[in-house]
Amino acid sequence: MADRTAPNYHLRLEWVYGYRGHQCRNNLYYTAAKEIVYFVAGVGVVYNTREHKQKFYLGHNDDIISLALHPEQVLVATGQVGKEPYICVWDSYTVQTVSILKDVHTHGIACLAFDVDGQCLVSVGLDSKNTMCVWDWRRGKVLATAPGHTDRIFDISWDLYQPSKLVSCGVKHIKFWSICGNALTPKRGVFGKTGDLQTILCLACARDEVTYSGALNGDIYVWKGINLARTVQGAHGSGIFSMNACEEGFATGGRDGCVRLWDLNFKPITVIDLRETDQGYKGLSVRSVCWRGDHILVGTQDSEIFEVVVHERNKPFLIMQGHCEGELWALAVHPTKPLAMTGSDDRSVRIWSLIDHALIARCNMEEPIRCAAVSTDGIHLALGMKDGSFTVLRVRDMTEVVHVKDRKEAIHELKYSPDGAHLAVGSNENSVDIYGVVQRYKKVGECVGSTSFITHMDWSTDSKYLQTNDGNGKRLLYKMPSGKEVTNKEEFKLVQWSTWTCSLGPEVNGIWPKYSDINDINSVDANFNNQVLVTADDYGLVKLFRYPCLKKGAKFKKYLGHSAHITNARWSHDYQWVITIGGADHSVFQWKFIPERKSKDALHIAPQETLTESHSEESDSDQSDVPEMDSEIEQETQLTYRRQVYKEDLPQLKEQCKEKQRASATKKRVSPPSSSVRLHFIHGYRGYDCRSNLFYTQTGEIVYHVAGVGVVYNRQQNTQRFYLGHDDDILCLAIHPLKDYVATGQVGRDSSIHIWDSEMLKTLSVLKGHHQYGVCAVDFSADGKRLASVGLDDNHTIVLWDWRKGEKQSAIRGSKDKIFVIKINPYMPEKLITAGIKHIKFWHKAGGGLIGRKGNMGKTETMMCAVYGWTEEMVFSGTSTGDICIWKDMYLIKTIKAHDGPVFSMHALEKGFVTGGKDGVVALWDDTFEHCLKTYAVKRAVLAPGSKGLLLEDNPSIRAISLGHGHILVGTKNGEILEVDKSGPITLLVQGHMEGEVWGLATHPHLPICATVSDDKTLRIWDLSPSHCMLAVRKLKKGGRCCCFSPDGKALAVGLNDGSFLIVNADTLEDLVSFHHRKDVISDIRFSPGAGKYLAVASCDSFVDIYNVMSSKRVGVCKGSQSYITHLDWDKRGKLLQVNTGAKEQLFFEAPRGKKQTIPVSETEKIDWSSWSCVLGPSCEGIWPVVSDVTEVTASSLSSDGKVLATGDDFGYVKLFRYPVKGKFGKFKRYVAHSTHVTNVRWTHDDALLVTAGGADTSLMIWTHEAEGHRDTRQCDSEESDIESENDGGYDSDVTRENEMNYTIKALSTNVRQMLGIKPHLQQKEPSVDERPPVSRALPQPEKLQTNNVGKKKRQIEDLVLELVFGYRGNDCRNNVHYLNEGADIIYHTAAVGIVFNLSTASQSFYTEHTDDILCLTINQHPKFPNVVATGQVGDSGDMSVTSPSIHVWDAMNKQTLSVLRCFHSQGVCSVSFSATGKLLLSVGLDLEHTITIWKWQEGAKIASRVGHTQRVFVAEFRPDSDTQFVSVGIKHVRFWTLAGRALLSKKGVLSSIEDARMQTMLSVAFGAVP
Repeated sequence: MADRTAPNYHLRLEWVYGYRGHQCRNNLYYTAAKEIVYFVAGVGVVYNTREHKQKFYLGHNDDIISLALHPEQVLVATGQVGKEPYICVWDSYTVQTVSILKDVHTHGIACLAFDVDGQCLVSVGLDSKNTMCVWDWRRGKVLATAPGHTDRIFDISWDLYQPSKLVSCGVKHIKFWSICGNALTPKRGVFGKTGDLQTILCLACARDEVTYSGALNGDIYVWKGINLARTVQGAHGSGIFSMNACEEGFATGGRDGCVRLWDLNFKPITVIDLRETDQGYKGLSVRSVCWRGDHILVGTQDSEIFEVVVHERNKPFLIMQGHCEGELWALAVHPTKPLAMTGSDDRSVRIWSLIDHALIARCNMEEPIRCAAVSTDGIHLALGMKDGSFTVLRVRDMTEVVHVKDRKEAIHELKYSPDGAHLAVGSNENSVDIYGVVQRYKKVGECVGSTSFITHMDWSTDSKYLQTNDGNGKRLLYKMPSGKEVTNKEEFKLVQWSTWTCSLGPEVNGIWPKYSDINDINSVDANFNNQVLVTADDYGLVKLFRYPCLKKGAKFKKYLGHSAHITNARWSHDYQWVITIGGADHSVFQWKFIPERKSKDALHIAPQETLTESHSEESDSDQSDVPEMDSEIEQETQLTYRRQVYKEDLPQLKEQCKEKQRASATKKRVSPPSSSVRLHFIHGYRGYDCRSNLFYTQTGEIVYHVAGVGVVYNRQQNTQRFYLGHDDDILCLAIHPLKDYVATGQVGRDSSIHIWDSEMLKTLSVLKGHHQYGVCAVDFSADGKRLASVGLDDNHTIVLWDWRKGEKQSAIRGSKDKIFVIKINPYMPEKLITAGIKHIKFWHKAGGGLIGRKGNMGKTETMMCAVYGWTEEMVFSGTSTGDICIWKDMYLIKTIKAHDGPVFSMHALEKGFVTGGKDGVVALWDDTFEHCLKTYAVKRAVLAPGSKGLLLEDNPSIRAISLGHGHILVGTKNGEILEVDKSGPITLLVQGHMEGEVWGLATHPHLPICATVSDDKTLRIWDLSPSHCMLAVRKLKKGGRCCCFSPDGKALAVGLNDGSFLIVNADTLEDLVSFHHRKDVISDIRFSPGAGKYLAVASCDSFVDIYNVMSSKRVGVCKGSQSYITHLDWDKRGKLLQVNTGAKEQLFFEAPRGKKQTIPVSETEKIDWSSWSCVLGPSCEGIWPVVSDVTEVTASSLSSDGKVLATGDDFGYVKLFRYPVKGKFGKFKRYVAHSTHVTNVRWTHDDALLVTAGGADTSLMIWTHEAEGHRDTRQCDSEESDIESENDGGYDSDVTRENEMNYTIKALSTNVRQMLGIKPHLQQKEPSVDERPPVSRALPQPEKLQTNNVGKKKRQIEDLVLELVFGYRGNDCRNNVHYLNEGADIIYHTAAVGIVFNLSTASQSFYTEHTDDILCLTINQHPKFPNVVATGQVGDSGDMSVTSPSIHVWDAMNKQTLSVLRCFHSQGVCSVSFSATGKLLLSVGLDLEHTITIWKWQEGAKIASRVGHTQRVFVAEFRPDSDTQFVSVGIKHVRFWTLAGRALLSKKGVLSSIEDARMQTMLSVAFGAVP
């Protein structure tokens, strides 16, 4: 069996030939170290000309197209193309990433520029709006963004002398931008009469608001402010592509091949015409210039870099060259010398020296070249052309030997035979022609077996055979030189090949992924000496495999650099190097081949190499060296947390069902019950698929989670308190280093993480928006400021948060395989590790991204847990095989056997470690894992007498371990929480069912106990009195779904999943009798009331069997139901059975014979039922929600007094209704604690408690019943009902009118045709429609703009000055007149003007920066911000452009704008309010969702945003003493809000305590003091 691991050799990029000059500008600079930085393909290159060395930055995954140099000249920013392009800021000295900026642009990043002090970076995208974005690049944070222009932007620059001013230019425009708050506001440059409106290609800023720009016609336009001041005519013969400013002046470079130098006032100094120099040529075009001191760098369109010394300017040095634009396909290596030959569609053939890293010869041909080969003696070079001819040159002097044209289609492959006698030429006409070399290339044979174009060929060592591959994926063998096809398969096997460049054949099966198309690998070359194979593919990857590799999906090492397809790859003659060439990026890469290293040296790798090496993740072969996965882990990886429908979908679903509900809105709906329930105790702990989720808090309580609840358990009092902020399963839990705050992550479509206080149970912050489906691991940093989390999406996204602010700091795709654990380095919070299936990765933060490397462990192990040790580089991880791996940095130092089976949990102490595994053993270790100090086995024998339950089995699998308060806390897979005393005894604190759904639930007829039965194959009895413990447990042969106590409480009937049922003694749980009459699950089981003479047993076979308990015989069968039975109830007399089925039928049967009865509706209501657990029928019609087609009501239970009906449904809600619930959509109180399905609900015999079972969340919850009058202010999350009632308080006509007002129409009513763009008074010259140039590079064309054509020739309009405004806007605004200056002035607004009116002088002064009607105004009351006003205006769309709604914060005295907040409120801003400290601003939108947003107005940062209410919100105000609490009021609602981190949490105001109060429309709000 061939070795299927990746080869032990690797490649290191040594040289890149070329420079990207086409379609890019301004991408060549000197760094501080006098090195040259530029880019080729997807690689940033730092070239040291003095030592002739190159360094490479490899952080991009696609073509780089833009580059900017930091003012200190060490850091470089590069931007790439792609679907999700990102910007990397990296250090040109170490070539390591400093920051990654992502998630804003699409298509690509066209321009980049740093500001003067290098704090901010601006980028421009390639999307249709050419989005501009300003970054705080070190933090990876967006400061401002705006649509740049409708056409391509070519250059952007910061004003060097005015902070927060920018200039951008491009197709027919130049714009001058200013940044204020989060808004970028442009003013268009006015060309006026001074020059023609035309495309501006480059710019440079000078002092006094002067901007120089290079135009398409070769003129230089000089701007003063936003007006064109003068032009420098004919500076260049044609377009000026590049302009560079330095201390001495400016350098410009143009399409005419000249470089001009200008002094600081733009007076010409000198011209350098590169066309006239030795290396120059006609058509040379300059794309980039950089002037530093006496050196000038010039980059050209044809991939050359020249260096010019100013005082010898007629002798430029050509320091780098590459192929010009056009695909590069041909590559050949010299058979005896370190030379490589390449030929391209630019019609040139070039010879490169691999030792000197230089071009040594070049020759231009008539046709594009597609392939090349060198004869065995190294004398002839054959070139295959695109037109079907081939040419042979002498290598020595590049003179032509022969030119042959026998074909019309391109020649794609040619090769000389090893004996030098023949040349085989493969064409796209599906044939190979054989030519005799000695006979002056006379055709001697032809191979015609292929039905498609020839892609690869190889000769045998004896030159007697030729193998070919073709485009159909066929491999054929021919006899040479005749060209006869060999069909005998045996002959194939005997051939020895002189080269192997074919991509098909048994030897190279392994290069193909398991499921892949046959033509995406373009080139293969085998190195027989080292038994290694190199391949090049369409995705820009160079891969190394072992040779031969026989099985599909072999392991490999992969190297990035080329951006798109690589067309060819070849080993050099002595196997020292691999040469690869890129198609579209027409670059030549030279890789050094490095044989196996001893592990000693491995620690001294240059950081560069470790970046490029990566053991592929894609190689998905079933590796021979990975042991079988442990069954438990296997089970866990199979779990899916996806839901058909999430709670987040409810509002939309309800919207869709609006019609249904309107139909029934005429009937009066039943009001909710007056009594309520409160969560009291939960039996359960989620251990079956979670690890390390159990901790001691500061006060010695225990915190853990089950279902959707965070539980804080007090072990002295045996009581629990609950955090109920989540609405679905919690999957992970971490505790803050101070042990007072807890972070929990949940399942959800957009799943959230809550950070809450374990003492007060208050939400401190909610983090969401970055994880799909669920959060499976969280960890706090040692300083408690950061939180790391991992999502359940396919890429297992990792996010690093500043949790208090709720901000995402960095994010990255974690791994394709599931991640089990994430840990932040306690010594260096910038670093973290993740571990999971077959990997451990070491990450460090870089701006908005993270950079990760896999741990090097030889064979890949699955890691279940990991912790940091006593120094910052020590990491300890537990594997699925029971070993502990000890890591230093990212290298495995050693492994220690710790457990039998996986190590699931470990915990680091001051002086050692504690581990727990599947073997049920807790082990204490010293700090080096040398010695195991002590082990504790979890066994029944050592259980202490005070335990709150029973251990199900000895040595349960241990999933969580934590230490504190002299004890070890242990959580098991079976759902038990144990406390191990250091001296040995073990106390059981809490337990619940194991994995599997819990359905069966029964309460005892007169004692506070209940029984449950679950799919985990156990039957359990629980004590509901304050001792809260499990009294008894019995293992069953099969899982069960139902159970029931007999009326005297002595017997317990249990229905099992195989169609059998048992009756057991309720005290000892021993069998009394058992039956097996059905094949399908027993779904419900009930004793008849009274003496319990009969037992009704319902099954999913759709029958109900009736047994006589005394005689143990079946006495009747109820037939006639169309589907499986779901619920059963007896009437009080024990003569009638009510049955519900899966087909929503309500049926009645007579007992004991089982005859079906038809009872009219009027009669059913009179029947007295002994119990009610059914969900159908008129008396409970109202329990079905509006969205009942998505969710089932699974269970119900009526209290003994017949007043309250409790239900459980598939959404995890427990609801209370007033019984009977007639009419549709009754009102209810609802409680969230269970996660998905509530499978059963039961009241205890005295109605004091409600018990609910949670299906898959395995929990049993106990709720106390609180009768009327007892108003519980805590956790009463009882949303009154699903839908707003229509019959509530009426409207006033004013309010109705205002509610229906549409603010967008007004802007258009005067102007019939749609007016986009800028209002006339702000508008400079706009290009008219017919002048618009075609958009380059086939980007999406933006919508056509209709604009007012302001003619060029009109007289300048004199400015008007606003003197007096009559009017005040009161018709649809409120709270918008305020006093200023202790009552000396008043401030108000009308139209788009803010007015300050001085009462003593009766004079007005104005704020006129708004572009549309102002709708609201507020004053900052904090003394730190005197006279600060915020006003909000109307707008049209939330795309952050000039016409978006915005809020201006300004100073009422001097009318200075302090900040502009552009917002996503799509129609306008209708209310603004400052917080108590004056730093936060709250705004409410007019959009459909009535969004509420909170801003830090000084920075222009949006902190939080959330849908306000379905109906119009009129006012929202902060409490006068708070920065986190505010109230919003509006149509028929009041909401009380809290800001937690980045999330807004809200509760509706409830009026239920006041008799007959109806919710009115609220128009204003004020706050009073609490008495």
